[in-house]
Amino acid sequence: MILNLAIRNVFRQKRRSLLTILTMVGGLALAAVTVGWVDGSYNYLINIFTRNITGHLQVHAYGYLDRPSLYKTIDDYESVGRIIEQDKYAHSWAPRLYAAGLASVGEKSTAVEIIGIQPTREQATLGFSARVKQGQALTDEPDGEAVIGKGLSVILKAGLDSTIVIVSQAADGSIANDRFRICGIIETGDEQADRMALYLNIGDAQRLLALEGKTHQLVVVAKKLEQTERLVNDLRRGLNGRGLDIQPWQVVARAFYQSMEADKRGHNIMLLVIMLIVAVGVLNTVLMSVLERTREYGVLRAVGTRPGQIFRLVVAEVMVLALISIVLGTLLGLAGNWVMSLRGIKFPPTDIGGITFDTMKGEVTAKSVYYPALLVLLASFLVSIFPARRAARIEPAKAMRIH
Repeated sequence: MILNLAIRNVFRQKRRSLLTILTMVGGLALAAVTVGWVDGSYNYLINIFTRNITGHLQVHAYGYLDRPSLYKTIDDYESVGRIIEQDKYAHSWAPRLYAAGLASVGEKSTAVEIIGIQPTREQATLGFSARVKQGQALTDEPDGEAVIGKGLSVILKAGLDSTIVIVSQAADGSIANDRFRICGIIETGDEQADRMALYLNIGDAQRLLALEGKTHQLVVVAKKLEQTERLVNDLRRGLNGRGLDIQPWQVVARAFYQSMEADKRGHNIMLLVIMLIVAVGVLNTVLMSVLERTREYGVLRAVGTRPGQIFRLVVAEVMVLALISIVLGTLLGLAGNWVMSLRGIKFPPTDIGGITFDTMKGEVTAKSVYYPALLVLLASFLVSIFPARRAARIEPAKAMRIH
């Protein structure tokens, strides 16, 4: 009976109900778009980061991730790769060999990070060729060519077809040194990395460093970002006993991940501010309603309505308004997130964790639906308590003298 009475009261006071609904709908839609925008933008950024630099997960020999060493290698990495390929969540994988060295072109020399890659797999996994801005990418045959970062080319004053001399330490204790022809210059979006990056065909790198048939890292990309955890668990079971450490990108790029999480927490505060504004608006409207209907509540008390019933009536009215607002606000929020997911918003390029970020994207997610709805429902219930208690405590004789 109370619910029916609440619904009737909501539609009886059309102007006040409309004002309250508009306040809730606006707040919920704004919160939904904010959640979708935050999730969409960060997922977009994470996707760029993982698909260009780290992959969704990496495989190393135990201890390499904490203390990289030339000697902590993955032996027989091709057989490990075949196991990865068989997993239903895996999209592709690529081996990488790392070493520090000294490179010189003419009279210029500087420290470099030597990265041995298998070009076809690197292209399929991290899109290597698309980032080569001058010249051409490496070929699958070890042919004495190198691709260097744009920053490194500036430091060494090196261009295409320049000869670069590399000196490093080989795994057998000898001095590794050789000359390579620069066939391409790459821009990864990470300026710091581009000042030291020197890419070789993995065959050339293995020969230079006396690490034939070995690698330091396998970069793995899942079919979808959200499948990363399941792929990690599958590979940990499938590669158990091989002395390998399988870690997701959140561990591999811990600083980047923590930066993302800190930013997300900042946006949660913004959400709470939005909900606070909505709650204050609803509280104000309901309080006005209770004051205007003081005589009505006095009559209800005079005919025998108990205080508890009036309390529940006021709360029920607010919750009916909240449910109507949730339906309308959710539809509005979904539409906003859908448009944002298609178009995005361009802004001046910003560097986040070494990645250039220039587009905010929306995303339709389950969180953008249920999270704002729960917040509005909770806020509506909490702010209805005070006006409901006030209505329940009205004295009949005193209230009925009010006109």
